Amino acid sequence: MSDSKSHDKGKEQTLSESVEEESNETRELTEEEQAELLKKFDTESNTRNVRGKTAAIVFILLLSFSLFQLYTGIFGQYTAYIQRTVHLGFALTLIFLLFPARKTTSRDSIPWYDIVLILLSIVISAYWPVYYDTLVQQIGTITTEQVVVGSIAILLVLEASRRAVGIPITIIASLFLIYAYFGPYMPGMLGHRGLTLAQLVDSMFFTTEGILGTPLQVSSTYIFLFLLFGSFLVQTGVGNYFNDLAITIAGKRVGGPAKVAIFSSALQGTISGSSVANTVTTGSYTIPMMKRLGYHRNFAGAVEAAASTGGQIMPPVMGAAAFLMVEFAGETYWNIAKAALIPAILYFAGIWIMTHFEAKRKGLHGLPKDKIPKVKVVLKKIHLLFPIVFIVYLLFKGFSIERTALLGILSTVVVSMFLKETRINLKKFIDALTSGARTALGVAAATACAGIIVGVVTKTGLGLKLGNGLVSMAGNLAANTQMQLMLTLFFTMITSLIIGMGSPTTANYIITSTIALPAILALNDLLPVAIPVLAGHMFVFYFGIVADITPPVALAAFAATGISRGDPIRTGVNASKLAIAAFIIPYMFVLEPALLMIDTNFGELILILATALMGMIAIGAGMIGYWYTSLNVIIRIIAVITGLLLIYPGGYTDIVGFVVFITMLVFQFIRNKKEKDLERAQQAV
Repeated sequence: MSDSKSHDKGKEQTLSESVEEESNETRELTEEEQAELLKKFDTESNTRNVRGKTAAIVFILLLSFSLFQLYTGIFGQYTAYIQRTVHLGFALTLIFLLFPARKTTSRDSIPWYDIVLILLSIVISAYWPVYYDTLVQQIGTITTEQVVVGSIAILLVLEASRRAVGIPITIIASLFLIYAYFGPYMPGMLGHRGLTLAQLVDSMFFTTEGILGTPLQVSSTYIFLFLLFGSFLVQTGVGNYFNDLAITIAGKRVGGPAKVAIFSSALQGTISGSSVANTVTTGSYTIPMMKRLGYHRNFAGAVEAAASTGGQIMPPVMGAAAFLMVEFAGETYWNIAKAALIPAILYFAGIWIMTHFEAKRKGLHGLPKDKIPKVKVVLKKIHLLFPIVFIVYLLFKGFSIERTALLGILSTVVVSMFLKETRINLKKFIDALTSGARTALGVAAATACAGIIVGVVTKTGLGLKLGNGLVSMAGNLAANTQMQLMLTLFFTMITSLIIGMGSPTTANYIITSTIALPAILALNDLLPVAIPVLAGHMFVFYFGIVADITPPVALAAFAATGISRGDPIRTGVNASKLAIAAFIIPYMFVLEPALLMIDTNFGELILILATALMGMIAIGAGMIGYWYTSLNVIIRIIAVITGLLLIYPGGYTDIVGFVVFITMLVFQFIRNKKEKDLERAQQAV
């Protein structure tokens, strides 16, 4: 009897532990847990716990940083060297105050060597403003003192980037510096005259071709103000509103939580500059919801990682890289945002379609009615979307990027006053200024470090050499020009994926556009119709972004597993499969720039979008193995090929793809009807 009772108690305890474990796996993360997860996977979030006087100093510096940027945005920038060095000085000082040298280093105190680095950062940032007149009159010469100052500036930027951005970009920049110095000893086509230490330091810190180059210029103007705009939006509670809006629109649908994650992440991408941060913030509630509904943990994490990564390619902000593209591609911001629209729609449509088919395959339904916010409550805060619509309108009307960002901030403050719970009071206003400046630290470090890479490429012509090398390698393997084009694009894709691993959006775009892009543009000498420059930029930008979900280094997917408790590699593989559009669409818009709304009219645009969406349905069905009914291997392959034919804008491919699509659709519909009739007959018996 006692053994039986003991056995029953053991079963009850095991059952209780199982229920508790399942509850823990499907609960939402607390803010503290989100912060810890971000520190683990997002280098920019791995900061010290500053207190007391140190916290006061950090607060004053962050506030001053934002006020400086607002002042120059409103009343006009200082000269390039002063604007950029002051911006860099704020960033370096705050990074050494906030970011420890190692993850294992104590986060409760600042060691002596960081105090030295802080003082050096202040000296370096003051050097240009103090000696400006002397430096601008000094042409082609550099003193020993300046060699020392410039060398320290380079080392500070490399170390700050390592701490605030990550080791990959630091290693790449260091290798480029070594390449610039040891040019005469490089083999084959990589060889060049080489730069002396004085020449290298001069070009890196005393010209606008290195650290103080275009990337940092964009960071010190456009990007900072738009990050500030996003910070003000956050203070209104727009992030939670995005979640409620997403649940209201998509929650009831088949596989509702997954579609909520997609919709919410697309919206969050307008105010977030990090796919990892986006994954953690939205995934902290969408991933548990998906698991509770019945999605496998590896699939749930993959949906959130893929959708959050897509936020970086969603206009209007595009992870701040769009502002860099303005300078690098020589296009207006409006043209870039317009070009990104159809690829972004296809990206999210692809994820939406595949999660829908997966939900249908597994028989998953939407959220219960009591979990859906009331429409009246959601519509009550619809005014929070006005600032986003407003900045798109301003950009369309041709307003400057800085003026647009400033008016966006002003409009956010104004619309926040409509309701008490959204109102930005003085405390929230100051919080927006300090959090915006904190967000900008990683971007400033990344752009300064990327400036080193750009500077070396400019001085040595390395970009052109690498581009010609990839084209020649493709030419040796190809039988004709078209095959050479496809092979060059493939090699460029691999290069962009490798470079993009572990780098934030702004940094990986700068690096890929500097190193990988020349290969695409070098093809224009061989092709009958030139590839538009913007198409080339978008190609490398896309593949740099999807590195965040491409194994083995898939930071967004790895961050998602911190919530889903899934397997990182399997989650990354699933995320790559869901984001298949991001691996296909770039090839398509290089081959046919109409997908980027280049040289096309409204009628053609509608046709392109319609056939491309049908193509994504076919590809989604093929990837998941389900449409109206399950698909065998042969039908799945046919479905994927049909999708590719429909996505590629061309008369013959569209006709063939459309005929096969309709045929498959009819057969699937008939088969589904027969299965349902058979099921009803069996139930009747």
